[in-house]
Amino acid sequence: MELIYQSKYYTLYQAANERRFYIDFGQKTIPMNLCQLIALRHKVMSISIEDHFDSDLNKHGFEVLLLCNKEHLFVLNTLEIIDLKALILHGFCALGIAATKQTVTL
Repeated sequence: MELIYQSKYYTLYQAANERRFYIDFGQKTIPMNLCQLIALRHKVMSISIEDHFDSDLNKHGFEVLLLCNKEHLFVLNTLEIIDLKALILHGFCALGIAATKQTVTL
């Protein structure tokens, strides 16, 4: 397996011979195909970090993340979410398939 990106809490690997990716969450390593990795990117990037600092929107500061068709469940705190966002952003950039944000100008 080839190391793609490593953050404080997580590590992203690619196994080219298997055509799979692996994310090491510390306590568990999850194998994913490209479609599942893209679905994870969508879920993670849609999490609003600002809500973690507003007690009315996110009272406890945790996110529940379901992966791979609800096979895996993770409860992540604010720091872990920020780190996972960094892993996804830098991992996709390293793979050369980063999504560009579209900005709306008025």
